[in-house]
Amino acid sequence: MPPGITTLAADAPTLSAANTGFMLICSALVMLMTPGLAFFYGGMVRVRSTLNMLMMSFISLGIVTILWVLYGFSLAFGTDIGSVIGWNSDYVGLSGIGITQLWDGYTIPVYVFAVFQLMFAVITPALISGALADRVKFTSWALFITLWVTVVYFPVAHWVWGAGGWLFELGVIDFAGGTAVHINAGAAALGVILVIGKRVGFKKDPMRPHSLPLVMLGAGLLWFGWFGFNAGSWLGNDDGVGAVMFVNTQVATAAAMLAWLGYEKLRHGSFTTLGAASGAVAGLVAITPSGGAVSPLGAIAVGAIAGVLCAMAVGLKYRFGYDDSLDVVGVHLVGGVAGSLLVGFFATGGVQSDAKGLFYGGDLDQLGKQAVGVFAVLAYSLVVSAILAFLLDRTIGMRVDEDDEISGIDQVEHAETAYDFSGAGGGAAPRTTASAPAPGTTATPQTKKVDA
Repeated sequence: MPPGITTLAADAPTLSAANTGFMLICSALVMLMTPGLAFFYGGMVRVRSTLNMLMMSFISLGIVTILWVLYGFSLAFGTDIGSVIGWNSDYVGLSGIGITQLWDGYTIPVYVFAVFQLMFAVITPALISGALADRVKFTSWALFITLWVTVVYFPVAHWVWGAGGWLFELGVIDFAGGTAVHINAGAAALGVILVIGKRVGFKKDPMRPHSLPLVMLGAGLLWFGWFGFNAGSWLGNDDGVGAVMFVNTQVATAAAMLAWLGYEKLRHGSFTTLGAASGAVAGLVAITPSGGAVSPLGAIAVGAIAGVLCAMAVGLKYRFGYDDSLDVVGVHLVGGVAGSLLVGFFATGGVQSDAKGLFYGGDLDQLGKQAVGVFAVLAYSLVVSAILAFLLDRTIGMRVDEDDEISGIDQVEHAETAYDFSGAGGGAAPRTTASAPAPGTTATPQTKKVDA
């Protein structure tokens, strides 16, 4: 996310219809990512949890939107207070913003910037939900989102992107959310699952995805929407940086998908559709922080490295015994860490900023800054998320009853099922009846269709 720019009156920007329209389209693309994520996760769970998984993403569109308007935008992007949080009373309720008022130093209205950033805030807690599949009360999840975005996401967004935020001032490069979105969500997922525990049957039951076509549809929607997520984060396209990010998004995603499939073939002997979808998402995650700093060749390297690392990481849950249901830790946390740290190696110094990585003549300075950003966000989100989950679990309870988990969380929490097969087939099967034989002949069974 580019920094705010202070301009003299004579150099003050004017509203650009082209950039404004471009950013509104990007905002819509990022909004589409949340339903895409819902389908991606929804296909990966068992049939009896499908609707709950869809709803855990969808509810974020409602809760976070309202909180963002009431106070979230102000906390994340208001005037800096102590380098840790923002505040601007004009942003509360978005009530003090003029419709033509421009975002600081840019050619787009504040309203457009606010709605673009809203979509980031919406999808980040939705990412966490994949780690908690099959076992969390919907009411508890909704309350967790409310608390988590307030005390974790809004402050971290200010650290990383808000003018005056301490990671922003340190010079940490996070073009579109490697730390603020993916590491933040992945660390939160790990913190929560360490508190609430494993699903019934973890390591014993297969727990295979019930609909791989749904997974592929979700991955495709995520890939499509991610162009708005990444390219839009330059807040305009006057200097070509957004175009580079667009290209790098495609390149890294392709490389990660191929790398994941290659690892999978060598390790398990098959190219799977789930591997292709997961590899693509791993590439999207990794290029998110780094794509504005690297060349397309660098993007290939970032994607390939992330694809292999994430493919290796998803199996760690079985070794260490934490039940990350849909591999949020393995893909988003590991992919976000990889993409953020690789800036320190592959930054060219000729795109987003003049910071250079080790492979382009730089020193350890940028890598050190990236490491500070990675581990500060990881530690804060992990600890605070675990505390929130613990408090909710000890008060209203986070998990459904074991019997309800076994019978199916969709029916218990939503009084619905994802699929209704009761009307399939259109009628009863034919019956075989024996008619009376003609005189002097041998009885032969005759088939007669009997209507239901």
